[in-house]
Amino acid sequence: MIYTTFSDKRISLLGFGAMRLPTCPDGSIDEKKTFEMVDYAIANGVNYFDTAWPYHNGESERVIGKALAHHDRSKIYLADKYPGHQVSEKYDPADIFEEQLKRCGVEYFDFYLLHNVYEKSINTYFDPRWGIIDYFKEQKRLGRIKHLGFSTHGDLSTIKEFLEKCDVEMEFCQIQLNYLDWTLQNAKEKYEFLREKGIPVIVMEPVRGGGLASLNEQSEKMLHECRPDVSYASWAFRFLQKLPGIMTVLSGMSDFQQTEDNIRTFTDGKDLTDKEFDMLLDIAETLKDSVPCTSCRYCCDGCPMGLDIPRLIGIYNELKVSPVTNIAMRIEWLPEDKKPSACISCGKCTQICPQKIDIPHELENLTATLEKIPTWAEVCRQRELSQRRTK
Repeated sequence: MIYTTFSDKRISLLGFGAMRLPTCPDGSIDEKKTFEMVDYAIANGVNYFDTAWPYHNGESERVIGKALAHHDRSKIYLADKYPGHQVSEKYDPADIFEEQLKRCGVEYFDFYLLHNVYEKSINTYFDPRWGIIDYFKEQKRLGRIKHLGFSTHGDLSTIKEFLEKCDVEMEFCQIQLNYLDWTLQNAKEKYEFLREKGIPVIVMEPVRGGGLASLNEQSEKMLHECRPDVSYASWAFRFLQKLPGIMTVLSGMSDFQQTEDNIRTFTDGKDLTDKEFDMLLDIAETLKDSVPCTSCRYCCDGCPMGLDIPRLIGIYNELKVSPVTNIAMRIEWLPEDKKPSACISCGKCTQICPQKIDIPHELENLTATLEKIPTWAEVCRQRELSQRRTK
């Protein structure tokens, strides 16, 4: 197993993510299979385990706690998260935190994260009514949190704003990072900024929810010709092994075969060559279906609605690859007059666009795409109802 060093800790570069655990036909977590996977992972050097309040409708924390209970706690690092990103009428960090400790059956968390600091939730985290950051500062002082950090799906500007406003040291940051999002979600810029700030990076979605485990025929042929004896998913992990400053790479493992393959990838020492690294970036370009916006911002100058067109198109390009709520919610927080639906189709943007993009048409398509995706508020309501049913 490859290890990294964080503070005085030796962390396995492969982390065990508990968002996509194996399930039974009724949708509940298959505890027997999960325990087998956890035991195998620990036996083969994995020591970082990551869960969160909403995973598996609140059951992930409980099951991971049970799976780890018979292992030496001093040799295992458990991470959990505060759900300040969820839409709610009120936020009670103490109530959630105490319940999380109870669910996991522990007295402290080695790593604790403010979950998904993005363009809307940043206001929740700094809202004096809830005192979220102050509460977790105190828990760290008391030793109930050993290391405090945050995760984010937000833009680079949001990450910078959060760190500038935060009056407590954020010791690490968890971002979505893989060879497709290196450019698609500007993950390269986020990663390089965190490196400059000296903030260790935890990687989530290294295989994009399994999307990079199955590629188009031409891409799979290229990878197979280079390394016929490894899985396509392993290429995504090896891409990340080339990047310095990463503390651990989380894999949401759903079955024993994935666990075995991931551990093999992080122990066999078959690093990517520079040529293979570049090949993956070339493959990433073939996976995109992008509107060819270069963010020159000429279109913004004459827009009577003051829309941030490059940003909207950038999010649309992401949605064209993965039409999911985690991406769409970055538009939800915008005022109504700044959403793509506010476009009046005057055409001034298209007239000045160097790429000759029919911008009103693309914004109309974006609006139609958003209408098909559940809003973040709807997702949170459904999660809350599901958690109530499982109690």
